[in-house]
Amino acid sequence: MGGGKERPQWITEAATAAYIGLIALIAWTSGYVYILFPELGALGHDILQRPRGTWAGAPVMLMGTPLLTAVAGTLITRHLPYGMPAVLLDVGFSVLAIRTLQSPIAPALSAGLLPLTLGIRSFWYPPALLIGTGVLAGIAVLRKRWAPASAPLGQSVEDRVDDAVERAPAGLSWVPFFVLFLLLAVAVGDLTGWRLVLFPPLVVIGFEAFAHTTLCPWARRPVALGLACGLTACIGVACVKLLGVDPLGAMCSILMSAFIVRILDLHVPPALAVGLLPFVMAHPNFQFPLAVLLGTAIETALFLLWRRLVRLAHARRVPLRE
Repeated sequence: MGGGKERPQWITEAATAAYIGLIALIAWTSGYVYILFPELGALGHDILQRPRGTWAGAPVMLMGTPLLTAVAGTLITRHLPYGMPAVLLDVGFSVLAIRTLQSPIAPALSAGLLPLTLGIRSFWYPPALLIGTGVLAGIAVLRKRWAPASAPLGQSVEDRVDDAVERAPAGLSWVPFFVLFLLLAVAVGDLTGWRLVLFPPLVVIGFEAFAHTTLCPWARRPVALGLACGLTACIGVACVKLLGVDPLGAMCSILMSAFIVRILDLHVPPALAVGLLPFVMAHPNFQFPLAVLLGTAIETALFLLWRRLVRLAHARRVPLRE
């Protein structure tokens, strides 16, 4: 986000694992697993790695936006069955909230869809998110205060790109293809019986890719994106099976997922959320990675078509704006 990467990646990964371990411990001891909101992996890693970035610079939105979308998602889950109308209403409200508030917190989309996907009907779910996001917001504020205002910051090209991608999108031309992606993913999920074809972090991935077509860092490497999400899904399921839904399992999942993303040289924070999703699922199994690969393939195919249209429009000087 706004500043250069100030620490080695392994230190950030260790700090992220410690943070996730703390949140998982709270979830484990309280007996309420949804305190371990999967997107905390993505948010925590990015904020700890880039303390002067877009997400770290918006602590109020970091807490408020997921809370707002979680409330809406819980209400929709309590009154509508899972299906295209419910998904469109859920994601539509989240996109509207992000755009209206000019919030950079795209993972709020996942907070809104998670109740509908997993059937979470408890009104304890929205305030439970405040535990993890509140701790992160406190870390972001403290690190900003500790860092000297005049400290030299080398802002890399990657940081500037990440900042741009994490800001709320300005245009609306991407919306029809984003909606088509949602409809197709839900339809394929109905046909296969795999509701998690539209897994919540995928909505974040699609939102940032469609809305920031020319900037999104993982948009240029669709195969690596699918591989990252598929592998982190396998890691998450394996950690749950072998280590259980406890702090050690969650820490191992985030460490191994971060290692996979680093090996692939792909900055895609939502992939870390995929690795934590099995920790809040009722009965995770290796059908989940297959659903993840299928959903990612759908998003990638539609994105590549959308990107080609954008390039053709630019070549013909058509005023098609992202």
